[in-house]
Amino acid sequence: MINFSNFEKKTKIIFKDKNLLQQAFIHRSYINENPSINLAHNERLEFLGDAVLELIVTDFLYKKYPLHTEGELTALRSALVNAVIISEIASDIGMNDYLLLSKGETKDKGKARSYILANTFEAYVGALYLDQGIDAADKFIHKYLLPKTGEIVSKKLWRDAKSLVQEKAQEFLNVTPAYKVLSESGPDHDKHFTVGIYFGSNLIGEGKGQSKQEAEQKAAESALKAKNWLD
Repeated sequence: MINFSNFEKKTKIIFKDKNLLQQAFIHRSYINENPSINLAHNERLEFLGDAVLELIVTDFLYKKYPLHTEGELTALRSALVNAVIISEIASDIGMNDYLLLSKGETKDKGKARSYILANTFEAYVGALYLDQGIDAADKFIHKYLLPKTGEIVSKKLWRDAKSLVQEKAQEFLNVTPAYKVLSESGPDHDKHFTVGIYFGSNLIGEGKGQSKQEAEQKAAESALKAKNWLD
């Protein structure tokens, strides 16, 4: 099994129950290939960690932005706890090096791995909560996730770019944006799309992503910047 001592040193969080820490990194696929292991996979911890994460982020946003509406706070929270941001943080702190996966899952480095990393981050939060309580989980999330809030607010990333660009295009130009896939590449499990956003026949911006939806959002963001509509 994996030795987590270096990970504990990096995060400066030493678990009392090492089995809990290890379980947070066990993917369901690993259990299938290693049925003799005496630990469960991390899905129950992920379920718990998701709730702990949402509570801590909600409490933080509620206190930090007293003038924001419920809808704005919900959008901000969604932007903070989305899988892309959480998987990036998990990767940055080295969680990828400790994942316990099946041989098949180990080979997959694409979108599926990002999803696994996001789930592992949530499972870790759940394990930390069980091991050391809500204050330790709160400290961890404040250290690694909540610093992202400033960027999300300053760049208005919490707003849905597609909705905003449609609203602005109709208000100022009386047109409805249209999206078109310009190119796609990669195998089925790791596709990459480039999408263009058009006002009428004019290409306004482009976006790239691992799904059409992600590429459309990036294209919408580029159009908002091109038109200087990010007020």
